Amino acid sequence: MNKVLIFVLTFLSSPTFGQDNPTERAQPIVIEGKLLYKCEMASWHGTDLFLEAYKDRANIGGYFSYLDKEVSKCIFFSEAESPKVIGTISFDSTYDIKTAKTDLIEREFTTTENSLYTIRKIALAEINSDTLFKRYNNTNLNLIPIISENEKKVYVLTGPTQHGVVIIGNDYLLTFNEDNKLKIKKQLHKNIIPIFYGGKEEEGKEIEGAMHSHLPETGEFITATDICTIMLYEKFAKWKTHNVVSKQYLNIWDCEKDQLTVIPMDTIKKINKDQEERSKKKKDDK
Repeated sequence: MNKVLIFVLTFLSSPTFGQDNPTERAQPIVIEGKLLYKCEMASWHGTDLFLEAYKDRANIGGYFSYLDKEVSKCIFFSEAESPKVIGTISFDSTYDIKTAKTDLIEREFTTTENSLYTIRKIALAEINSDTLFKRYNNTNLNLIPIISENEKKVYVLTGPTQHGVVIIGNDYLLTFNEDNKLKIKKQLHKNIIPIFYGGKEEEGKEIEGAMHSHLPETGEFITATDICTIMLYEKFAKWKTHNVVSKQYLNIWDCEKDQLTVIPMDTIKKINKDQEERSKKKKDDK
């Protein structure tokens, strides 16, 4: 953790700044972001393992991943009007491909899987018919259907097809009712932000991290899609932190601990003022 962050956290520990805790208010976002990350990790590794084992490529209709208690599952379904599961790749929390379980027995969807499949299918149809959803060169749109606490959602992330780049933004959220009817669809970030890493210019340099900013319509807090994307790439990019700046808050994601700290901008101003006063006092004392 860098010296500036240590100073900020020390400053925040003062009783004067302990009344409102935006970090606690942002925890549901952290939980959802980590859920998306677990699903995407299962999809990343599950796709490779399934394609190695399953040879009838023409019969593959698609895939999605979900969390079944402590197990992350990536399931593949057939190309049919009434598809069936044709492969299940299961991971523990390590996502170690050596301990992953591959099951190629054809079967029906479970009740949960059927709901996930249904909202994913509706979301895909929306993506293919609505100009709200944008596609860019050298990227794919990745769909993540989730059901948590009776909420049904499909997140859409933009993933790069090239090495050495992280894509922030061009992400979407579709929400559904209990009957799998689409209620709301919205764009989370209004733009696409490519962040490059691993270039020659970084050799020999200590990488502190990266940052991006949020427009008011995106929200004051880091998004679940931000957290998912950062966690997927933070080790490759060798980031220590990733900051998200909004009008009201500085969101600091600790990439080494996968923890979020949210600091009000008013507090940042007070910290800057305090530092200026300390520097002035040191000069006056000389």
